[in-house]
Amino acid sequence: MKLFWREQTPLILLYAAQLLLTGYLCRLSGVRNPFDLAYIALVSTALFALYLIFRYVRHIRFYRRLAARSASLAESAEFVGNAPLAEALGHLLQRNYRLYQEELGQSRRKLGDQITFIHQWVHQMKTPLSVMHLALRQEPDPFFDGLREEIDKLKKGLDTVLYTSRLEAFEQDFAVEPVLLGRLVGTVTAEHKNLCIRHRVFPDIRVDDRLTILTDEKWLAFAIGQLLTNAVRYSAGTSSRMEIAADMQGREACLEIRDSGVGIPGGDLGRVFDPYFTGENGRRFGESTGMGLYLVREIAARLGHRIEIESRQGQGTTVRLWMNLAGEAR
Repeated sequence: MKLFWREQTPLILLYAAQLLLTGYLCRLSGVRNPFDLAYIALVSTALFALYLIFRYVRHIRFYRRLAARSASLAESAEFVGNAPLAEALGHLLQRNYRLYQEELGQSRRKLGDQITFIHQWVHQMKTPLSVMHLALRQEPDPFFDGLREEIDKLKKGLDTVLYTSRLEAFEQDFAVEPVLLGRLVGTVTAEHKNLCIRHRVFPDIRVDDRLTILTDEKWLAFAIGQLLTNAVRYSAGTSSRMEIAADMQGREACLEIRDSGVGIPGGDLGRVFDPYFTGENGRRFGESTGMGLYLVREIAARLGHRIEIESRQGQGTTVRLWMNLAGEAR
């Protein structure tokens, strides 16, 4: 109703001005009787009111649709009403909606092709890296330590690219099932043992082997690996110990990863989960992509987990992952 009156306001003002002008012209032409002038005004106003009523009745559904919120984009393209304006606008929106669907379909196909290419490329790159890693494993010469470190960096970078691309199709690539948290943490820690040795940061693991959670093992392993990498990297040279502990609190399990490294500046703490944000530590250490904690947060959210982070500059960082229990430890 408000939209109708807002649209008709200029016409009503114009009619009022026209009515005054008509009365003035009638007086100039010799019509002096007030009753005659009132009769002319009444007839004119009645005809104008009938026009407004006719227009309102014919466009009422159209105005209601404009004022209502649509539940979907497809619904917003379905205009009702048999008035010429409503029909023309409805046809225009439907044509634009079909064009939008075609362009969206093309974009999705291109994105799918790109993701497929990235997956294939990452797997192709992992094969030669694994071969080089196996070849260097038997080399005791410290000269090859730098090569082993760079190979590990390449493998981690490829994993980050792979999981970032898979995140777009997360719903098609995960399966929630009971997982032994202690076994998972031990496996992830073993995969990062070379990183720990190089930086002389050694994990102290206190996780009950019977603690079982509901999660996707592959995605959670990647998230824990990101947290371990950050803890080791930002503890190097300042601390030789990293604590990994887990306990039950109600119907949830809390996995806590604590380091005593450089910590996160207070001004950066609120943005560490933003994509591509490296902050002061990232610029200082020079190896941060700004995607690690972002991916951890996204993975945790999609798995139904929660993540918390506490940090004080110069004293270390604590990250907690809250996960649903599949069963209580016995």
